[in-house]
Amino acid sequence: MNLEGREIKIFAGNSNKELALKICSELGLPLGNAEVSSFSDGEIAVNIGESVRGADVYVIQSTSAPLVNRYLMELLIMIDALKRASAKRINAVIPYYGYARQDRKAKARDPISAKLVANLLTTAGADRVLSMDLHAAQIQGYFDIPVDHLVGVPILANYFKELNLDNVVVVSPDLGSVTRARKFADRLDASLAIIDKRRPKANVSEVMNIIGDIKDKNVILIDDMIDTAGTITNGAVALKEFGAKDVYACCTHPVLSGPAIERLKNSPIKELVVLDTILLPEEKRLENMKILSVASIFAEAIRRIYSNESVSVLFD
Repeated sequence: MNLEGREIKIFAGNSNKELALKICSELGLPLGNAEVSSFSDGEIAVNIGESVRGADVYVIQSTSAPLVNRYLMELLIMIDALKRASAKRINAVIPYYGYARQDRKAKARDPISAKLVANLLTTAGADRVLSMDLHAAQIQGYFDIPVDHLVGVPILANYFKELNLDNVVVVSPDLGSVTRARKFADRLDASLAIIDKRRPKANVSEVMNIIGDIKDKNVILIDDMIDTAGTITNGAVALKEFGAKDVYACCTHPVLSGPAIERLKNSPIKELVVLDTILLPEEKRLENMKILSVASIFAEAIRRIYSNESVSVLFD
């Protein structure tokens, strides 16, 4: 692909090459020649194996578990290498933006790590960031470069539309996810319910009450990410206790750390629908899990950015 003399090249770190290859396939482009390895002491070594001078370059890398810090450093070093190789524009494509939950000072002396990561990306030489479902939308404002913020709701909603479920209620697992749940419910023409919970400490949640009518209904829990799965599984149990018929759950980012898999296996969730922003190893893939790909929407966003077209149409 070539536009006004600008060549486009796509590279990937080690976090999710499977998704990078899918995006390349959608665009009809090869994955760029880059080797990201380690020295014997653990330092990251990057070798860009082709010329990028004057090119519009896209680096695909989720900063996700189990090697969040390594994947972040891979991304930063790749950006630096491309900048020093005279790439014209460097676009960091980060399907899952790590450290996004540390977006504010919740108590005295807390860091704002999401802002720190934004500073690191900008300093390394990124000209633009493309991501999906940032944990807090205001993270876009942490950058002094353009940020295109894609949403996973349309992909998830289209899947549930095809299931043709009746008596559907979309449930927000907490007050912070109400806006996302409302948009999801609007797409399904479904009603909305909210789980009122408190969180005694990080990664621990306790259901307090359910706001809305879910008795004898098919309920769909939606969140931006599932980490230790405490929120989702506690919510699913509570929904069943309050009389829900079948409980479905979905999210954009399947972090699934710590006890998540065991909790999900023992939960009453009928089907868990996730997107492939994070590469899931086989041991984290459950029988009742459906994985949908974000490759087509990221490919279209890349095409539009490259062609200087509007990206906002992808929100629909």
